[in-house]
Amino acid sequence: MTRPAHPRPRLLVLRALGLGDLLTAVPALRALRHSHPSHELLLAAPGRLAEVAAATGAVDRLLPTSAPGRAVPTRIDWTGPLPDVAVDLHGNGAPSHLLLNALSPGRTLAYAHPATPHIPGPLWRENEHEGARWCRLLSWYGIPADPGDQRITTAQDHPSPAPGAVVLHPGADAPARRWPAERFAAVGRTLAATGHRVVVTAGVGESALAHEVARGAGLPRTAVLGGDADVPFTELAALIAQARVVVVGDTGLAHLATALATPSVVLFGPVAPQLWGPPRCALHQALWYGDDDTPRPGDAHGAVPDERLLSISVEDVLAAVDRLPHPTRPAPITRTRALSPEP
Repeated sequence: MTRPAHPRPRLLVLRALGLGDLLTAVPALRALRHSHPSHELLLAAPGRLAEVAAATGAVDRLLPTSAPGRAVPTRIDWTGPLPDVAVDLHGNGAPSHLLLNALSPGRTLAYAHPATPHIPGPLWRENEHEGARWCRLLSWYGIPADPGDQRITTAQDHPSPAPGAVVLHPGADAPARRWPAERFAAVGRTLAATGHRVVVTAGVGESALAHEVARGAGLPRTAVLGGDADVPFTELAALIAQARVVVVGDTGLAHLATALATPSVVLFGPVAPQLWGPPRCALHQALWYGDDDTPRPGDAHGAVPDERLLSISVEDVLAAVDRLPHPTRPAPITRTRALSPEP
């Protein structure tokens, strides 16, 4: 009788948040992949991010896991052998630690917390860039991680719906981080008048906002992509990868521009770019009129646009676009693996 093959050890990562959150964790996911080459790496994250997870080249399989807002999920639907290693990239608190511990992993990697003293780990720093935060966690456990390893790969044969366009993305999941629609429209109108093709992207539920911007900019309805539903990730990634520039608030699409090495102008408020911003380089312009010594002066989930965000003028954005170099595309990263099908 032939013995069944010994199952691969399994490494579980919890990051059940949004698009930008997943993209800021790419360096940590890559570090875990490199340090555990024989493990099956499973990511507990919302199911709609499966294509994004595949594009990291680090994840073998996504376990659909989510909760409202930024809350910790109440359960992970886990089957089969217990995880050899569990890694908390969700946050810093007992709920996410205990959620992972309920699966009886051989080892849990997480930040230290008084409510879970059995888990050793480094101390949490409140004012730390989100990407660097998770690399520091892994480094404390002896796993080298490079915060600059942010690139993802996309389907090279998928055409952009608007190659070379300026992409305006006026939406955000909270009004505090939404620059006014009339200012986005003024930027679009000016850039279109100087010969740029301009498109407006919208997530699900943002159709009215996107069309308001398009009308104000004098663009046709066909210039709006998405709104009734999210733009499919393959199409969105092709659009951003081949864009001239992305103008966006502090939201997931800004991180996608970083991951695809596309020039961007990112508008910040009420949270400073030192916490969630793009790399400091000529390819990205982060506009911020706050105090760097107080990187969280307002509520990122507030009900009205933040005063620091409102301090950014149309002229500021147009000047930032002019400062950007034309994109040069590095050689594409080879995807190391595709997501495995559900067992």
